[in-house]
Amino acid sequence: MSAVPRRVLLGRRDEIADGAARGFDPDGAGRDSLFVVAKGGTLYGYRNACPHMAGAPMAWRKHAYLNGDGSRIVCFAHGAQFRPEDGRCVLGPCLGQSLQPVALEIDKMTGELFAWI
Repeated sequence: MSAVPRRVLLGRRDEIADGAARGFDPDGAGRDSLFVVAKGGTLYGYRNACPHMAGAPMAWRKHAYLNGDGSRIVCFAHGAQFRPEDGRCVLGPCLGQSLQPVALEIDKMTGELFAWI
């Protein structure tokens, strides 16, 4: 039996610049369990876990999820690269696998950003 997803506040939409990424710790566990990438005016949310190395965090430091030009998500552990738009691995040992997506919601009135986890 799966748990019912819950809606958690991450912050405001305007806190993530286009071409940037930001990690979040919605459960207060002391490490970011998900991250959000802003690309082309769209936000994409993913679990902070590489599909190649079960549960290995993606970033090598806080909010460091992207390559130098912001075009790919990169796993610090082995350099695998993923498309921000769909989380699919396009280079590295997990080729063809995907990051686990996290559903996002933006309140149009307040600009608040929520994740369904």
